[in-house]
Amino acid sequence: MKKILLILTAITIMGSLNAQEEIKLYKEGPYISSGITQKEINYDNSWVTNVTEARMFAYIVPEDKASGTAVLICPGGGYGGLAVAHEGAQVAEWLNTLGVSAFVLYYRMPNHHSEIPLADAQTAIQFIRENAAKWHIDKNKIGIAGFSAGGHLASTAGTHYIETNRPDFMILIYPVITMTGDGTCQNLLGITPSDDQLLRFSNQLHVTAQTPATFILAASDDDVVSVEHSLLFHKALQDNNVPSEFHNFEKGGHGFGMRKQGLEIDNWTELLTKWLQSGGFIK
Repeated sequence: MKKILLILTAITIMGSLNAQEEIKLYKEGPYISSGITQKEINYDNSWVTNVTEARMFAYIVPEDKASGTAVLICPGGGYGGLAVAHEGAQVAEWLNTLGVSAFVLYYRMPNHHSEIPLADAQTAIQFIRENAAKWHIDKNKIGIAGFSAGGHLASTAGTHYIETNRPDFMILIYPVITMTGDGTCQNLLGITPSDDQLLRFSNQLHVTAQTPATFILAASDDDVVSVEHSLLFHKALQDNNVPSEFHNFEKGGHGFGMRKQGLEIDNWTELLTKWLQSGGFIK
């Protein structure tokens, strides 16, 4: 009996170490509905579809190891699902090793309701900023990271904001930037978006001198999201004298996230670490 209790205690301790705080963004429900009625489906904590409840999972660094910096992570998935493991939880765990607290955003799938993901990202940034002190976070060092369609959401948050929900820096990994009429565009805007919608969400058109400093990474052989997206955004940043760094690798493809491929691009986290250090976000 004693042995069984010890095992159960160990399991409980291990579970508590791995558990992350779930924070619901709208306790009284969102003011905009996506119209999705299907039940959310979670495939092995790796791929999640039909997300209708906006929330984030907090990976908080203890005070004695905290850099004061935090990052809101937006997984990719073409605005049709979320790759919450290699573009979410694994990224958060790695950021924790740098002393950076991280929040993995489960933003709602838009289902052609284009303002929904942005509203979720803005609400999340504002929530983190309002609670920064209790999490040992500097409210002026809250960045946003995004992969693929999550990179589009991150760059939208970094170009469409008010003072309270402006990210202090952006990390864009093989991001969607401009609206081209592909599946990601259709999931966000609908099958036949208006010219105004296309212009609003083509984020290279909304860069100004006040756009946050940005780190961009992509591969030239990406056959899902062309590297041209990253090139367009980087040029807009340069034209507006926004501090930026762009790494364009010959090989790497799309959707690798934290997965290793035996390629030079595998070391992208080292490049990001140096950029965060040079920007004064970590020591």
